[in-house]
Amino acid sequence: VQLQASGGGLVQAGGSLRLSCAAPGSIFRFATMGWYRQVPGKQRDLVAAITVGGGTNYADFVKGRFTISRDNAKNTVYLQMNSLKFDDTAVYYCNARNARGNFWGQGTQVTVSS
Repeated sequence: VQLQASGGGLVQAGGSLRLSCAAPGSIFRFATMGWYRQVPGKQRDLVAAITVGGGTNYADFVKGRFTISRDNAKNTVYLQMNSLKFDDTAVYYCNARNARGNFWGQGTQVTVSS
């Protein structure tokens, strides 16, 4: 299963980025979609998730700054990241979770310069 994440890059602190992740329709249609992040030597942490019905959940460290959304017509989930901080630097992974299993994208690097 291919989840294609994109949109990472280098940004100054206080700036914004938008991540995108496209999934096969057969997976996306019934999946809770999520974004996780990981820095070297640490566990992969949930950043935000959105259910099929549009319910959202955010980690405390991004509340008020990040917004997750999904476009069901495009089988794509987005993560709008505003007011980025140095500590947001990480590899961001897209995740799809449904009755068939748990699927991951390849990760996209986000680097925030202070």
